[in-house]
Amino acid sequence: MLVTTTNTIEGKKIAVYHGIVTGEAIMGANVVRDLFATVTDIVGGRSFAYENKLSEGRQIAIEEMKVKASQLGADAVIAVDLDFETLREGMMMCIATGTAVTFEK
Repeated sequence: MLVTTTNTIEGKKIAVYHGIVTGEAIMGANVVRDLFATVTDIVGGRSFAYENKLSEGRQIAIEEMKVKASQLGADAVIAVDLDFETLREGMMMCIATGTAVTFEK
């Protein structure tokens, strides 16, 4: 399934707008990852542990959104937006939102 941040797909005409679809992922961080992130914060540099967790959350949210769009009979999800939030200490959330569409055949 095509997933894009654009509102249109070049060469495709949208026949049906199925509506908004979303995917959510709430990820917990663990004590070891927090410890390494704290050390990284002190000495500087990138926190690969948290970057990997953010990437995992993004992938889960997008896949969940694609499943919901597929259940509606959609060919693609357009105008996708990703939001990341910290819920509380050690909890991260990623939400993927877009519009499920079907193209003319």
